[in-house]
Amino acid sequence: MYWDIFANNILPIFLAAGAGFAAGRTLRPDLKTASRLTFYIFSPCLVFTSITHNALSTAEFGHLALFTLGVLGVMALTAYVAGLALRLERRLLAGLVIAAVFVNGGNYGIAANQFAFGEEAVARAVVYYVFSTLAVYTFGVIVASLGHKPMRQALAQIFTVPAAYALLIAGVIRLTGLSVPPLLDRAITLLGQAAIPVMLVILGLQIAEARPWPRARLGLIGLASFLQLVIAPLVGLGLASLIGLTGVTRQAAVLEAAMPTAVITTILAVEYDLDAAFVTGTVVLSTLLSPLTLTPLIAYLQ
Repeated sequence: MYWDIFANNILPIFLAAGAGFAAGRTLRPDLKTASRLTFYIFSPCLVFTSITHNALSTAEFGHLALFTLGVLGVMALTAYVAGLALRLERRLLAGLVIAAVFVNGGNYGIAANQFAFGEEAVARAVVYYVFSTLAVYTFGVIVASLGHKPMRQALAQIFTVPAAYALLIAGVIRLTGLSVPPLLDRAITLLGQAAIPVMLVILGLQIAEARPWPRARLGLIGLASFLQLVIAPLVGLGLASLIGLTGVTRQAAVLEAAMPTAVITTILAVEYDLDAAFVTGTVVLSTLLSPLTLTPLIAYLQ
């Protein structure tokens, strides 16, 4: 059973990302351009169509938002306490927090949900992805800057995330009962369908550019990966029960929470002068180890 789950739900993701990895090592395409196309075009279109094309109630949307923020908050506190116990200096403590909190809910999580639980799960996974992305550009920026960035400036980052606008517009359309003109809807749907495969290729490209792991940080990389792959799904299962998530909503939410470390954490680490090699090592190790935790989790959720 486990092999079938891995082969059908996880292996296709690694093969797609592997194509991006091979392209990154041989063709060396412009990663920044590909990432910007996804960030500004494909991802917002996927968010829009996932919300407008699926029957996601207002209550369910609120529960998913609460679940997402709850998981992020508990994981941030857990990583912070672990860092204090290890007496990490501020740069490493900040790196541990962002590496243990923010998951690869876009590139990896949405595709895994689609393969494991179908299109209904994608709409739920998108909500987690959007709110976690907003958290990266606010809470993540604050943590990575070690408190030196003004709160107003950090919160202003929300207005730079196109997916947030797509979520808002889609929500208005759902609440008002408006219909999107077929011509526009088809164009947006077409672009949204490109998001998942392009995200997976970008994941491979990003891993291809990863720096070598620092040997002195292997223990810390292992700790951050453990928090992300083992503790986070347990937190997700607990919060899902507490909030009352059931069915495909529970499946999608918990699987999103169990994803490996987000690649965007390496960007934060570089931008704010954290230990980028440690954060990147966590991204790579948690991604490589993720089939060992996600396969039994999917079996349990199914």
